[in-house]
Amino acid sequence: MARGGGPADAALAALTKLGFAVPRALGPDLAPRVGAAVARRLGPFTSAHRIAMDNIRAAFPEKDAAWHRRIADEAWDNLGRVACEYVHIDRIWDLTEARDPAGRIQVDDATYARFAELRESGGPVLIFAAHLANWELPAVAAARHGLDAAVLYRTPNSRPIAEAILALRQNAMGELIPAGLMAPTKLAKALQRRAVVGMVVDQRFGRGPRIDFLGRPAQANPLLANLARRFDCPVRGARAIRLEGSRFRLELTDPIPMPRDAEGLIDVPAATQVINDVIASWVREHPGQWLWMHRRWR
Repeated sequence: MARGGGPADAALAALTKLGFAVPRALGPDLAPRVGAAVARRLGPFTSAHRIAMDNIRAAFPEKDAAWHRRIADEAWDNLGRVACEYVHIDRIWDLTEARDPAGRIQVDDATYARFAELRESGGPVLIFAAHLANWELPAVAAARHGLDAAVLYRTPNSRPIAEAILALRQNAMGELIPAGLMAPTKLAKALQRRAVVGMVVDQRFGRGPRIDFLGRPAQANPLLANLARRFDCPVRGARAIRLEGSRFRLELTDPIPMPRDAEGLIDVPAATQVINDVIASWVREHPGQWLWMHRRWR
């Protein structure tokens, strides 16, 4: 079948361009606020809102209904902001060696030192992240710190949307590796050249090991743990925390000890649990900044 797009693809491409043009015209401060307002207004009328509420209630049964609604509202606010921040990712990232305290991107001394350590030592290193705050920023951080980085990403089903998002990402991040059958091989090649490899790992993976996540059984993606076992390389976590005034704080952990089996190799299911325990602690710290709208538990 020919790959040429038909009228539907052309119309969707035009709508995608318009969808990106509006937040670009509004600027990096106003656009996320508009996106947040729209998402907070419309989100509760979607089926995804019911999923979010069910997830929040199950993860925090000790909280009351008003708290559950507030967290869902904050999650829609965050998602609306992320959607409108895509086109401004280059402008949002303003971190320099001076580390201006009024800048959009903030890092503490420990995280700054860890990035410097990575820049000097290089890889292979595996870095996991989660759908918290603006989850694109950890990948931007790696590229902007001069690291040889490769990032796993999920391609949207719509080709026009996928192409538009890829165009925005590829100028701000390192090598972009689409999820799929060839992804493990490409990620392994990146680690072989001593790159820093990052991926978001907090979504459901039906063929993965069964772990505990926020107090409930869930299936998790073991890809990062499998790569850690194969290359026996350091594993770190990275996250963004949304602050007031369109600002963020970036954090990078020290290498996290991975459980090992009787042969001394990294135990993939146990390591997957450790990684998700870290993510769960992040979610509990800032629950309104996580993407509750997907079916993490089934």
